[in-house]
Amino acid sequence: MATAGLHAERDAETARLFAALADAPDGRARAVVLERLVLLYLDLCGSMASRYDGRGIEHDDLEQVARLALVKAIDRYVPGQGPSFAAFAVPTISGELKRHFRDRGWMVRPPRRLQEMRVQVQSCRNRLEQECGHSPSDAEVARALGVSRASVKEAVAAASSFHPTSLDAGTTDDESGSVAFLLGDVDESLARVDDRVCLGAALSGLDAQERQLLALRYVDELTQREIGVRLGISQMQVSRALRRLVADLRVALADDATAAERSLEHAS
Repeated sequence: MATAGLHAERDAETARLFAALADAPDGRARAVVLERLVLLYLDLCGSMASRYDGRGIEHDDLEQVARLALVKAIDRYVPGQGPSFAAFAVPTISGELKRHFRDRGWMVRPPRRLQEMRVQVQSCRNRLEQECGHSPSDAEVARALGVSRASVKEAVAAASSFHPTSLDAGTTDDESGSVAFLLGDVDESLARVDDRVCLGAALSGLDAQERQLLALRYVDELTQREIGVRLGISQMQVSRALRRLVADLRVALADDATAAERSLEHAS
């Protein structure tokens, strides 16, 4: 009875404020009436925001969304046409909260089908827990909803999209490693394995002096003049030898690549 009396008093005050709002001119007077209307229903915003606590979004953010929705409801409400303001405001606030979850609540947004299934699974699980007195299994939830067990598992897994596991999270109880440590990375040397194998085969056909000449130029990075001094030959001889060796290696590598392509085509 006390609650009903409080609601009746608030409805009467709401009607008076909406009448004052209609008569108030633009500016400070109208802003004062709007503020009093908002303050009158702040508890409603807090109550509705609390229904969505524990779902991955901070309560303060939810309450802010609810308050903005309250202001929208005040702007849209027409006194005398339809239900009371409270009955009009509740679905407006609820709709804004649900829209906020849909648009901002997911760090990784799953398909709409999974979002809706997740809500159904959670609601069904809560109901079965009350009826059966124990936490229902995925199979029990699936039977109650008339869907496959795989669908229930998929919907449950989608819940992690609100807050995916941090890459800094530990992988074991002692937290000696992190999830990031298990992720693969680009290995540039791995991409050059084929080239190294083919080059090794091509170099195996050279004699010791030819391999030494290439090592001095491309490993030790000596100039042609320095190589000539080291080997006791002229710079011109070094230049000609290097040109010949590089040309021969290019031909050998090109032949190996062509042979590999033909092998793949034949295998397919």
